Amino acid sequence: MGRLTTHILDTAAGLPGKDIRIELYTISGTARRLLRETRSNDDGRCDSPLLEGEAFQTGIYELVFHAGDYFAARGTPLPEPRFVDQVVLRFGIADTDSHYHVPLLVSPWSYSTYRGS
Repeated sequence: MGRLTTHILDTAAGLPGKDIRIELYTISGTARRLLRETRSNDDGRCDSPLLEGEAFQTGIYELVFHAGDYFAARGTPLPEPRFVDQVVLRFGIADTDSHYHVPLLVSPWSYSTYRGS
């Protein structure tokens, strides 16, 4: 059975991105609906999959990572407005039997992602 997971790495500090607010939305046309809100743990992961079981459906989703708040809480000097604030990743789930792992590598100046395993 498929599932959706994530992992956040603070590439500026070389540490897991802990206690970062994460929102998961489903997208249908122009409508956006919040499915879940959580925070990353000390390892930069969530304590359970973001989606699994019957909730894990094909479709378009968004993960919103509140990275700017994380860097501000760490005391990182940031410009106003922040260069990287909320990181929004929109992606599709096509196979409900697969594991979709969406990691975020982030700094105050850049971010990247990929489909992991």
